[in-house]
Amino acid sequence: QLRGAPRHLSQHPGGFVLTHDRLDDLVPIEPAAMADRQIIEWDKDDIDALRFMKVDVLALGMLTCMRKGLDLISEHKGINLDLATIPAEDPRTYAMIRKADTLGTFQIESRAQMSMLPRLKPRTYYDLVVQVAIVRPGPIQGDMVHPYLRRREGLEAVHYPTPELEKVLGKTLGVPLFQEQAMRVSIECAGFTPGEADLLRKSMATFKFTGGVSRFKDKLIQGMVANGYEQEFAERTFRQLEGFGSYGFPESHAASFALVAYASAWLKCWHPDAFCAALLNSQPMGFYAPAQIVRDARDHGVEVRPVCVNASRWDCTLEPTHDEARFAVRLGLCMVKGLANAHAATIVAARADEPFTSVDDLWRRSAVPVAALSQIAEADGFRTAFGLNRREALWAIKGLRDEELPLFAAASQREGVTVSEVREPSVALRQMAAGREVVEDYSHTGLSLRRHPVAFLREELARRRIISCAEAMGSRDRRWLEAAGIVLVRQRPGSAKGVMFITLEDETGIANLVVWTKVFEQHRRIILSSGMITVKGRVQREGDVVHLVAHRISDLSRELASVGQRDALFPLRHGRGDEFHHGSPTHNPRTQNPKGLRTRDMYARDLHLDAIKVKTRDFR
Repeated sequence: QLRGAPRHLSQHPGGFVLTHDRLDDLVPIEPAAMADRQIIEWDKDDIDALRFMKVDVLALGMLTCMRKGLDLISEHKGINLDLATIPAEDPRTYAMIRKADTLGTFQIESRAQMSMLPRLKPRTYYDLVVQVAIVRPGPIQGDMVHPYLRRREGLEAVHYPTPELEKVLGKTLGVPLFQEQAMRVSIECAGFTPGEADLLRKSMATFKFTGGVSRFKDKLIQGMVANGYEQEFAERTFRQLEGFGSYGFPESHAASFALVAYASAWLKCWHPDAFCAALLNSQPMGFYAPAQIVRDARDHGVEVRPVCVNASRWDCTLEPTHDEARFAVRLGLCMVKGLANAHAATIVAARADEPFTSVDDLWRRSAVPVAALSQIAEADGFRTAFGLNRREALWAIKGLRDEELPLFAAASQREGVTVSEVREPSVALRQMAAGREVVEDYSHTGLSLRRHPVAFLREELARRRIISCAEAMGSRDRRWLEAAGIVLVRQRPGSAKGVMFITLEDETGIANLVVWTKVFEQHRRIILSSGMITVKGRVQREGDVVHLVAHRISDLSRELASVGQRDALFPLRHGRGDEFHHGSPTHNPRTQNPKGLRTRDMYARDLHLDAIKVKTRDFR
């Protein structure tokens, strides 16, 4: 009896229904899980059947980021801009986009988009509209990508069997990329009525392939043949339209996304300092973690300054430098892991009149808990302000009470200076190793402004003839090599037929890996769980697009852990684009055993019999 019934009710967070009369007189309404919110019990098909107007209001984190970035430009540089007034068709911005220098930008920062940009070479706004739309499951499965690229590069002639088809597909070189084009093709070439074309559009407007487009196959092909098109051309056109059943962009959607993509790229190109600060203040969003955002900003000449208890606000801010046109990014207290916003606000307010002079002074004037001060000390937030490294700051904090004694509070108020409760002799604490400092940075802020973790392993990697990521990406086509790096992003798109794309990073740059299905299955545990890997493979170069096709993958997590001279995992923070930390599959049961210990190696010694090893059977 339950078979076929709904399992549960899903809520659309941004759907709004507009009616002429009172909504509660027309549809059933119930309270939502969130306080003071209501939802309609009917679904979108019911609303459509009643001809009610439904509007989807969706949020884009990049719009918030853009607002913050433009506000920073206005505040510090006196330039007032918005999305409508950002200079259009800027050659320098498009040159940056063509080089795939788009980390952090909207919509064109993924591996697939970065690989396509040097091939499509956008030079105008409409090129960017096509770029946004073409890297989708629909166009890929509909075999639209390669014909479009060949025609754009002049390698394939553009042929339109009829003037009607040229009128519809002229802007996209004869390849249907948008839902509106699919509707016009069905009307102009196959004799569909506007109502039938709208049904075709609705069948394409889905995120998952449902087969809804297939019911139009015979009518579309027969209609095109009747209008003089060849059978093979009609079938190929249908296959392309059928690809939209996975995901087809409306042209208006692609155009609006392209506008935001261009605006974010312009901001990164001309104001990388404000772009970096705004992007950090808008986390979590995008594909990459703060460590990669900061690394990219520094590569673009932006000075990034560490967290400082006397200079940092909650958000990351801009500070003047010797160059009047360029500002430094000061990391905010929001980067300190575990620090509450309220405690940070108290610290910022307490130093409004004058900066803090010591840990004791900070504690007395701000009255924040000692635990909050410890979090800042672990993030190395006292080094710039007081000249105290992590251990010295934590040592000073250990001498503080939860509350100041009334006698000393009164003395401090009377004398106008801080009166210490205990006068401790100076203690010479052993300095942390450079590698340990980096480990602590990643543990407590998610990034480090010191050396890259892989830089500490470079000599060992060189002895093993493992080259850097930059050297690997600069190698000739078809060269066999071995490279290593920290795993930034793992992606396995549904349209890629099981192929995985991995991005590695070391102190020299990034390397793009392609892992075929067979190789992925052989190295599944390493790929999904390792923080650092080494890859042996062959370089694949096509123009400016370079990949390393993996043939063998090894785990270097143990070597990465040795950077801090400890046996724990290196505390990497992965970006949201990493599908195996944000929306990952279920845990692989084969990884339950401790590292380096297999079930068949476990045995019990018998005290009466000499060296008997009892083996178990491992059915993995």
